[in-house]
Amino acid sequence: MVAPLFAHADLPPGFLDVTARELHTLLPEPTLINCPGESDDMLFVSILQHGNEDTGLLAMQALLREYQQRPLPRTLLLFVANVQAARDALRHLPTQMDFNRAWPGTDHPACAETRLMAAVHAEVAALPLFAAIDVHNNTGSNPHYAAFNRLERRFVQLARFFSNTMVYFEQPRGVMTQAFAPLCPSVVLECGKVGNTAGTEHARAFVDACLNMSRIPDDPVGSHEVDLFHTVARVVLAGDTEFGFDTPQRALSLNPTLDEHNFQELAPGTLLGTVRGALRDHLLVLDEAGNDATERFLAAHDGELRLRRSVMPSMLTLDEAIVRQDCLCYFMERVTAEIA
Repeated sequence: MVAPLFAHADLPPGFLDVTARELHTLLPEPTLINCPGESDDMLFVSILQHGNEDTGLLAMQALLREYQQRPLPRTLLLFVANVQAARDALRHLPTQMDFNRAWPGTDHPACAETRLMAAVHAEVAALPLFAAIDVHNNTGSNPHYAAFNRLERRFVQLARFFSNTMVYFEQPRGVMTQAFAPLCPSVVLECGKVGNTAGTEHARAFVDACLNMSRIPDDPVGSHEVDLFHTVARVVLAGDTEFGFDTPQRALSLNPTLDEHNFQELAPGTLLGTVRGALRDHLLVLDEAGNDATERFLAAHDGELRLRRSVMPSMLTLDEAIVRQDCLCYFMERVTAEIA
């Protein structure tokens, strides 16, 4: 008999008080929790896709405490994802691929995680959906912002309920919001660093608003009304290069204050660090199609790593493990057209 890919549950006793590291004692596997509500259209929320990002759990616990004595305005489908990694406060276990790169549409070959996400998606996609929300933290200094995968009015309008700062992105593939975009407006909430109580409250309030709103506006959005950016490139390590922050003894040494530049326009020539040897042996810049765009964005002369053109970075992080597992940052450009 084949074991189920994920579990189903009503809200289990103790869920509202358990920590992310203890969650496996209640939910030993990824679980879809059904919280019934009054409206027929449902809100899908995923949390802990990255086990070290617990703001989603804290926000949903705070929200559900408020509704203990009254019904939810609409049914909430809560997907509690990587409980195994949460036990160890890891993004994902060494034996796992990143949960939020495994949804339908991923470029990765089939594996346990892609089969899991395909099963969750197939079940939820058959239900009437109002919206889909994925709650995350990040490791660098970033403002709270919303991100989405379709440059359409309802996606932008939904994101505005969270923040006027928002990002449209096409890469990486295999993220939850991309899989649900054909079905309903779907957004990622980037809630700042773990432990930021303001991020928890911000996420709680947004999900509560989604439970209570009757419709998502479909009005045009002018570029002057929002700070909307388009991710155009991703900066990744090349292989197993030795790198660090303020580590001149290593082949790649990056400035130890890089994450202070998130969502700031950086001028051509901005110094990012130092590098020994060929730049592509250490860092690669990949465009939206996954093509090598390193020379369009970066230059290395006399051991200095500098920007070749003006960019606005996001998700710059000083966490070496995250840089290796995911990326150093993304490069963005401002969207100036009206979303009509």
